[in-house]
Amino acid sequence: CTYRGTAAELKTRLSPLDSTQVSAGGVTVKVCYGRPSVRGREIMGGLVPFGEPWRLGANEPTRLVLPFAAEVAGVRVQPGTYSLYVVPQKTTWTIHVNKAVDRWGIPIDEQVQSQDVGTGSVPVETLSRPVDQLTLRLVAGKPIQLVVTWEKTRVRIPIRKLR
Repeated sequence: CTYRGTAAELKTRLSPLDSTQVSAGGVTVKVCYGRPSVRGREIMGGLVPFGEPWRLGANEPTRLVLPFAAEVAGVRVQPGTYSLYVVPQKTTWTIHVNKAVDRWGIPIDEQVQSQDVGTGSVPVETLSRPVDQLTLRLVAGKPIQLVVTWEKTRVRIPIRKLR
């Protein structure tokens, strides 16, 4: 994962850096992101407004590294590194797979959106217990799932390897 700033600057961020990875057929799929916490705020529909683009994390854009051709939420992509952002709603999220990876996470303006590879939709699940810190994890399987949990929300973004 690559991040902006010195090691000292990175240590002072309120939202720590993290990554998740999973092996698939001898290669590694990886996601790099910033992990904001609730800190007493309303998240979904508040800090993360419904119907507006969100960088799916904090600071730099969330990056997905794929060593193979795949479908991400139904979007066909070639091997490479992509940024992910979402447009959350109460019952579904629109997942945007984007080529703009070397930028700050916001704004997600027309210039960034013009680099979308495509979009897909995933359902929202409601959790019975809240998750304080945004957590992304890759889960092995067919398809691989990028599971996003925060506050009382969980979404599962499928990543299918193409032959």
